[in-house]
Amino acid sequence: MTFTRRTLVATLAAFAAAAPFAVAAQAGYPNKPIKVIVPFPAGSTTDIIARAIADKMGQSMGQTLVVENRAGASGTIGQAAVATAAPDGYTIMVHSSSHTVSPHTFAKLPFDTLADFVPVTPISSTPNVLVISPSKNIKTLQELLAYGRANPGKLNFASAGQGSATHLNAEKFKLAAKIDAQNIPFKGSAEAVTEVMAGRVGWPSARRAAPPPCPRCRPPPKRACPAPSSTSGSECSRPRARRPPSSTACRTRW
Repeated sequence: MTFTRRTLVATLAAFAAAAPFAVAAQAGYPNKPIKVIVPFPAGSTTDIIARAIADKMGQSMGQTLVVENRAGASGTIGQAAVATAAPDGYTIMVHSSSHTVSPHTFAKLPFDTLADFVPVTPISSTPNVLVISPSKNIKTLQELLAYGRANPGKLNFASAGQGSATHLNAEKFKLAAKIDAQNIPFKGSAEAVTEVMAGRVGWPSARRAAPPPCPRCRPPPKRACPAPSSTSGSECSRPRARRPPSSTACRTRW
């Protein structure tokens, strides 16, 4: 049994290739619904990707995949739920690149990112775009930079959470542009884009798969500026059974 894979987040294509999975398959795996933990709110980029993949995976596997949103604390609440779940193949996680960033942005975590998870495969890659509310009367990137440099400390931006790809991309943009702006973290990209649309926050560096933030995706009201954009991804992991490290860490093991 195989599944297609794309860049960043797992469709579990590696299942068929992993020898331990063959044993599970002989035992009738999966013989009950599989829980898919998404550590961001419903409607976020990662949630949209996870639900699309879970639907196709369910059809292929002949079993239901139930998406459960465990948002908060920049994704670490969902990560903790997966880390403490039984390593039996019935709890998996679809996360963003924030999964690898958390150890560097939190002084202490209730899990070990390397020891408590087994990566399965990357499944998606999404570009970031910079958008701004028309109420700010800023029409181009150059106008945004001019305003920021003339008004240090007055700009702010929305992100999908502290340490998220949208947050780090915006910080990188700040450094390159030599402007000062404050991060306003939200639980997910959908919430961040909504606040920008309402004019309550300056701009988000939003991921394209979220509720579309650019005119090419849907009509205004919001202006998209051609900002330096890097890609963010999502990935799928499952709880790691406690055992000595192995060079096959990227393979599915039950």
